[in-house]
Amino acid sequence: MRSTTLFMCAGVLALALCLGAAGCAPRPACLGGEDLTNGSRQLLLVVAEDWSSTQAHLQRLERSGPDEDWRRVGAPVAVNLGRNGLGWGRGLHGLALGAGPVKREGDGRAPVGLFALGQGFAQEPEEVKEARVPVLRADERLYCVDDAASPLYNTFARADGGPKAWKSAEDMLRADGQYRLGVFVRHNSDPVTPGAGSCIFLHIWLGQGVASSGCTNMDAADMLTVLRWLDADKGPLLAQLPRADYDRLRSAWRLPLLP
Repeated sequence: MRSTTLFMCAGVLALALCLGAAGCAPRPACLGGEDLTNGSRQLLLVVAEDWSSTQAHLQRLERSGPDEDWRRVGAPVAVNLGRNGLGWGRGLHGLALGAGPVKREGDGRAPVGLFALGQGFAQEPEEVKEARVPVLRADERLYCVDDAASPLYNTFARADGGPKAWKSAEDMLRADGQYRLGVFVRHNSDPVTPGAGSCIFLHIWLGQGVASSGCTNMDAADMLTVLRWLDADKGPLLAQLPRADYDRLRSAWRLPLLP
């Protein structure tokens, strides 16, 4: 088991296999030149100044294959982060890879690390019919469960009128329009650890400088552009890091130099 666990650092596929095995957990030291972005051809990159940052910029990137260089797509766009800054999340990188807070449920921090992107959501899916990722209809029946004691913790669920399997959840039909468009970030998803943070999205902001409770949000037009651009066949990822940690991990994760 030890040799199998160490081999996990060889790439995303090995990481996924290891996480599916009983008794195997992510290692916090996969820094040795392995390309954790291998297999991905789309990347959303967010680099903040430091752990306390509540604002940053998001850049879209593409490449034609794992041995090719990342190319910028469009201009960087402004985003808000967590109201309490950033904290290490749980993603393709494993667990914390250095100093800095570790994300917990309700801490007001946006997750740091490398994450796969999951389903999109929209109040009117027809608005993003060009999207090449699955898009859920964010109506009055759709919730994202943030109750750490629920078996549905950190997943989308639909209320069917009967008893709910959770005591608290995000109502995806928000009156303020923040969830009119968005994408699920697969933080704390493989496997799900109760209390480690849930329902992390890319979504629409209330305004620039209005920090979130842990998500990365942006102007509605920018969110629409991102959702229409994402392609599940290209294995889209989110890399979100403070600048110093980006500089430290960039080479191992085969990420581009910052301008």
